Amino acid sequence: MKSSFPKQFMAKGLALFGVWLVLSGRYDLFHLIIGFIVACGVAWLNTGYSHAAFQQFPWVRSVLYVPWLFLRIVQSSLHLTKLILTRSLPIHPKLISYRSHLQHQGAIVLLANSVTLTPGTITVELNGNHLLVHAIDEVAAEDLTSGRMERKIAGVFQQEAKR
Repeated sequence: MKSSFPKQFMAKGLALFGVWLVLSGRYDLFHLIIGFIVACGVAWLNTGYSHAAFQQFPWVRSVLYVPWLFLRIVQSSLHLTKLILTRSLPIHPKLISYRSHLQHQGAIVLLANSVTLTPGTITVELNGNHLLVHAIDEVAAEDLTSGRMERKIAGVFQQEAKR
């Protein structure tokens, strides 16, 4: 049975206010009022929405993706460090327009976030399955432009990668 909006709102509001109390460490009247207002605001914005996309996320298969992403983050960090420490600073920044063939909305969001987590690249805009990505140089953008990152994410979501 689905709980009503007021019940969900109260439960989320109280839980968020409890987190605020624990993390803030301030118990004067001003901070209590601010914490209560913020907790209620976040609870109101977050109540009544479907959590179906969150529940359909392949958590078990994503565990296999995380080590690969972590390795790519470390390798990109080393590449970026090399660029920064080179006296001539051989960067060639560019904006890359990338169209993903991923079908699942969670997969596209994971792709955009993975690009942003990788040093040297950042997802500037996500519109449907179209990403606008800023890359510091060609090497930093290689995982995206080669389709390697998209293929890995397609594997997590058990989709056919078209690249």
